[in-house]
Amino acid sequence: MIYYKNLFIKLGLAILFFICLLDIPCGYYQLVRFLAMCGFAYMALLLNQSGNQNAMFIYIVLAMLFQPIIKISLGRELWNIIDVLVGIALILSLYRERSKHS
Repeated sequence: MIYYKNLFIKLGLAILFFICLLDIPCGYYQLVRFLAMCGFAYMALLLNQSGNQNAMFIYIVLAMLFQPIIKISLGRELWNIIDVLVGIALILSLYRERSKHS
């Protein structure tokens, strides 16, 4: 069951991150930051319950990076790179989880 929750969250966030590469109004980026913070915090909570402390730490750091309250100003180019790298990492982690459950 946790796999399917992660599938929805990770795939959804990856798609949102890839859409960030387009020229979209500022409000969309704020929404993505909020959804990313919530998604990463929720996955960190699930990983804490399953005892995977290393992955939990990574998701906590990602939640802090994307949080919308104290904006981290890295410039559009660097944020685009981060969005692509995190999106790809989320998709790759789905394949890794799928191979564990097969």
